[in-house]
Amino acid sequence: MHVADTVQNAASTPEKEQPYAALGLKPDEYASIKEILGRRPTSGELAMYSVMWSEHCSYKSSKKYLRQFGQKVTPEMTKNLMVGMGENAGVVDVGEGWAVTFKVESHNHPSYIEPFQGAATGVGGIVRDIISMGARPVAVMDQLRFGSPEHPDTARVVHGVTSGISFYGNCLGLPNIGGETYFDPVYQGNPLVNALSVGVLRHEDLHLANATGVGNKVVLFGARTGGDGIGGASILASDTFADGGPTKRPAVQVGDPFAEKVLIECCLELYREKLVEGIQDLGAAGISCATSELASNGDGGMYIQLEKVLLRDPTLTAEEILMSESQERMMAVVEPSKLDAFLEVVKKWDVETSVLGEVTDTGRLVIDWHGEEIVNVDPRTVAVDGPVYDRPVAYPTWIDALQADTAEALPRPTDPATLREQFLKLLGSANLADKSWITNQYDYYVLGNTALAFPDDAGMIRVDEETGLGFSIATDANGRYCQLDPRQGARLALAEAYRNVAVTGAVPAAVTDCLNFGSPENPEVMWQFSEAVEGLSDGCLELGIPVTGGNVSFYNQTGDVPIFPTPVVGVLGVIDDVARRVPSGWQDEGDNIYLLGVTANELSGSAWAGTIHGHLGGLPPRVDLQAEKDLAGLLHAGAQSSLIGSAHDLADGGLAQALAESVMRFGVGARVWLGEIMDRDGVDASTALFSESTGRVIVSVPREDDVKFRGLCEGRGYPVLRIGVTVKADAGTPASLEIQDQFTLTVDELRSTHRATLPALFGPTVG
Repeated sequence: MHVADTVQNAASTPEKEQPYAALGLKPDEYASIKEILGRRPTSGELAMYSVMWSEHCSYKSSKKYLRQFGQKVTPEMTKNLMVGMGENAGVVDVGEGWAVTFKVESHNHPSYIEPFQGAATGVGGIVRDIISMGARPVAVMDQLRFGSPEHPDTARVVHGVTSGISFYGNCLGLPNIGGETYFDPVYQGNPLVNALSVGVLRHEDLHLANATGVGNKVVLFGARTGGDGIGGASILASDTFADGGPTKRPAVQVGDPFAEKVLIECCLELYREKLVEGIQDLGAAGISCATSELASNGDGGMYIQLEKVLLRDPTLTAEEILMSESQERMMAVVEPSKLDAFLEVVKKWDVETSVLGEVTDTGRLVIDWHGEEIVNVDPRTVAVDGPVYDRPVAYPTWIDALQADTAEALPRPTDPATLREQFLKLLGSANLADKSWITNQYDYYVLGNTALAFPDDAGMIRVDEETGLGFSIATDANGRYCQLDPRQGARLALAEAYRNVAVTGAVPAAVTDCLNFGSPENPEVMWQFSEAVEGLSDGCLELGIPVTGGNVSFYNQTGDVPIFPTPVVGVLGVIDDVARRVPSGWQDEGDNIYLLGVTANELSGSAWAGTIHGHLGGLPPRVDLQAEKDLAGLLHAGAQSSLIGSAHDLADGGLAQALAESVMRFGVGARVWLGEIMDRDGVDASTALFSESTGRVIVSVPREDDVKFRGLCEGRGYPVLRIGVTVKADAGTPASLEIQDQFTLTVDELRSTHRATLPALFGPTVG
């Protein structure tokens, strides 16, 4: 049997060399641990500190900036917030005794090494965060960034990631209702796989994870602990990829969605029967995390007998058991009087369980291994009071030249033939092409409560069958914008997600974010990060919606080349009746098409600049968050009065992409004129079609509601132009999109261009 390094042994052998650097700790951090303990750490304590003080778990480089999310709030912003940052997931009151909990997290590095399991366990981990709040998970989403679509390695990652997400989510029986997929060479050696989950609960079912009540039992239940994922948080997620591939290769976690499905039902029954004080999921850092966090959040003491952990691999050492990130495991705090009833429930669900120890009043986390003490620490020093860095920040040397190289100076076509050609080239580009190759692998209607999903602007789920109460959710990020200006880029991501929720008829209510950046040891990356967080926190304050939690993912770089800053922003909105939802494509002929908002000469960072000219430079579009708020209010009023037949936001690809998607959605054609946009806004035809100015939405309005709709816009003072009319196909002529005086494209041409790209790259689309 492995002989563990005991506390007594550590005290008597101060000179022993320890592999702290291989575990991701810096010399000064190791010195700090020795100072906290008054001795060298045992190898078990070293394992715990290394994972819990990692960038991934402790936020040591980002904490200083993330505090803004908690500081920049008003009473109005928090009035519906039941749980904010610092817990497993944020919780928002959505009315009628219902609450929604949601969060997005990254699983980037594991998904490059082992794309299938990396992505699958990313979904599993975020779903367990939702369960630990006392909620039933009801939906998932994913936000994906891959390398160049033509690169020989991209297919490996794309196939692995999408099948991992679909396998895990479909087996859990959770609908995947939205997300995004982008390709760019900057993500080649460092794809981003962000996963979001949403859960629903009654107010009285809310649970927080803490170990309170001296004498209460600490119980580990779920899957057995194995050798997978050891050091994942400290070594894999908190280190860059050197040019030769990952510098260190711990095993990526292995997921079992069927075990998790049983765990969900088991946890919900334990909550329902009031058999637990709290439940903590075991994600990054495994038992190290669950024990230290539960103890810190409770009465401050815990005693654990580590040999009682059920193992898949009996050769694991005590340190490996503490660091293992094996999936589908939960830790519960249970009153002794309820332990037998707890064990009955887990036995009924056939979930393996072991009682590891109990809550104490010592203020210490003590862990024994076969009767010998191998950990004796203040849990707060592990889980809460880790290092906080004030990293050097430097304005990038290259950014002024990049911003000076504007796309507005690029040649713009004026002739119809070239406009038509560029329109189709954008529509068929990998980033704007149809994503059915990915989304067809997902089930988005399972559970029967999906009101909107792909390809609508946001996903929507019904919460309550009787009233129709529901929520809408969208996520957005634009790494190209953020590379040009990270502060503005973060605000643009927020504005777009907010607008995507608003076009469905929902009222935006709360935010979660996943901040993906390069190495925090690079001062230019820290400048990008500080700018993005400030932009996002100020933006949420302006819009009056709180950040409920999220995730920071650093070290996303290959060698010394960081990814574009990619802050993914998720916005959750509430809708009082999903029957009043607004789809993103027109369904009826003879409706008037209106453009809400103003088009400016804003092409820098656009899909047009990237796809047509291979160009990135200039400043991204301006964003006016008060205007976005006004627009959302207008859309909500229009939806409540049933004046709007469809609404689709303008973002990547501008008006051109929005018109094409609206036509393709249900196959109803349109006749559109650009003249009035060009006259009113002083732009040319190219800019009218391809500008990515913000605060713009196209809506279709039934003729009989036209006067009321115009009155609504005038009453609210929002710019509006009638730019077209929907047209049904005749017997002789196919449905088409006609841009008057420019060109015409049939629905079939649009669809064949839009749908061909991903299958040509990655193989046939699933039927």
